[in-house]
Amino acid sequence: MKHILIIIPLLTIAVYAVFSQNIEVRTDLKKYFDKYGHEGCFVLYDLKQDLYLKYNPERCTERFIPASTFKIFNSLVGLETGAVKDEFEVFKWDSVKRFYDSWNQDLDMVNAFKYSGVWFYQELARKIGEEKMQHYISLNEYGNEDISGGIDRFWLDGGIRISADEQIEMLKKLYHNQLQFSKRSMDIVKRIMIYDQTNEYTIHAKTGWALRVEDQIGWFVGYVEKGDDVYFFAINLQSKNPEEGFASRVKIIYDILEYLRIIYKK
Repeated sequence: MKHILIIIPLLTIAVYAVFSQNIEVRTDLKKYFDKYGHEGCFVLYDLKQDLYLKYNPERCTERFIPASTFKIFNSLVGLETGAVKDEFEVFKWDSVKRFYDSWNQDLDMVNAFKYSGVWFYQELARKIGEEKMQHYISLNEYGNEDISGGIDRFWLDGGIRISADEQIEMLKKLYHNQLQFSKRSMDIVKRIMIYDQTNEYTIHAKTGWALRVEDQIGWFVGYVEKGDDVYFFAINLQSKNPEEGFASRVKIIYDILEYLRIIYKK
């Protein structure tokens, strides 16, 4: 009888631990990935409901190279260390013609973030330096914390890896000003992250596309502010044929947000 009295409370605690995570697996979201022919995963965190919605939750725990989603963190470190004084400081273009015309000009952080200008953020990372970058990566527990592969390449084809789940947790901390950066740095980054804005909602987000790995990785991570509600999201896609449209990473998010009645088509 004594053994039963001991075991029952332990079982109760174990069951509570599982259900207290507030995770709802949504297999119905698979249709949006199938629509564009991609494998991937999706996470949404509803702040008010303290609820996670996940499609393909196993993949949500897997770490992948962050590609241009790292520009969120790179911006924070650059501002915090003074490698860039504010979002309007201009870096001079080196006159090297690159893939996108929007990159082939002088850029400040506002436009470098908007156009995902790789050269700007490579220069910013070099100004920050490995020691300071590693300090803030470790201090904020960003992914696997591995910046091997070169200070201006580690998020493109180097050692850093992060999961969709970890992207969500970092965004939550950014929103709540709980990252190990000044409020000024976090406020600036939240402003430059504004991706879409209507009378009903504001989306703060960043795309990412890892071109330099064998099976290319697509990301779209961010959060929606809608009145008193906040929804954090992350999508991760993998494809052997990205030429057919990694723009779909954004389309899938908008389709899902509309399906969940968080946003409505303009």
